Amino acid sequence: MAEMAMEDVIADGKLVELTYKVIDSKTNSVLTEVEYPIGYVHGLNEILAPQVTQELEGKLQGDMIEVPIDCNKLFGPRDESLVFTDAIENVPEEYRELGMSILMENNEGKSKTFIVTRIDEKSITVDGNNPLCGREVVFKLDIKTVRDATEEELELGGPVNADPDIADIVGEDANVKPIS
Repeated sequence: MAEMAMEDVIADGKLVELTYKVIDSKTNSVLTEVEYPIGYVHGLNEILAPQVTQELEGKLQGDMIEVPIDCNKLFGPRDESLVFTDAIENVPEEYRELGMSILMENNEGKSKTFIVTRIDEKSITVDGNNPLCGREVVFKLDIKTVRDATEEELELGGPVNADPDIADIVGEDANVKPIS
């Protein structure tokens, strides 16, 4: 009998590369899309929510999985005390942009990211809640690679030289010349 090669399943010590989308369950709109595969070593570093990582366990290259996540459980409910509106002249010019992330520090030196959610002539509103707060989303993951991680990858917790090539991102014929 011919030996069947065991396909690599996702388990601790495997290098996994995947792309994913986060879809809002209510509106079905895509909130985040990662088209360039991200890689990590399973069991070594958490790049995704633990619930998602758990679901990946035992899956194969080429599998597509969907993991529903209730972001209230993940990030807690929305906290309206994290929403501030201020006179626009009190806010530095470079932050007056919708969707802009601003890292702020409180008196205890803890930092938190706030996102600019509203701007009008007189005021600007920032929100410190995670953008996914209060939403129910589905992670759609497309598993591209599963294989044993190399020693170097185990040390790094992910693929070596994982930086995407600029040409992959902007397209081959873009006018990008390397700085020599």
